[in-house]
Amino acid sequence: MNGRAWTYADLSAIAALEAECFSDPWNLRMLAESFLSGHFFGSLLEEDGAVIAYGGMSVVEGEAEVQLIATAEMYRRCGRGGMILQDLTEEAKRRGAKRIFLEVRVSNAPAMMLYLKHGFRGLYARSRYYSDGEDALVMVKELN
Repeated sequence: MNGRAWTYADLSAIAALEAECFSDPWNLRMLAESFLSGHFFGSLLEEDGAVIAYGGMSVVEGEAEVQLIATAEMYRRCGRGGMILQDLTEEAKRRGAKRIFLEVRVSNAPAMMLYLKHGFRGLYARSRYYSDGEDALVMVKELN
């Protein structure tokens, strides 16, 4: 199973899965603005025509930032998130990024474990980063 790049036609399905996965989801407008920014790359996985995992990042001046990553609940913990993260990392390298950053909720241990497994390390916490007041851990991976 390989990821493929997002198309504009995918945005509604991605927005629907985003709303299922997160308490503070990106809406369709936010997804479209990022998608159309010129700095964005998104990867997704499908099964039977349905989006089951996706991720998106921006790459600007040698640095990539993972902005979104999610897997449908029934497909978690079986490698799909890792596939998306690998697609994003490979594309960041192709676009000349030297490092890739992301933020993760401090309560999201499964996501942190995924990022650690894929070579990310914690940098620092951002206090009250999320709209509900939860802190975020900023993580980074150096790209060779």
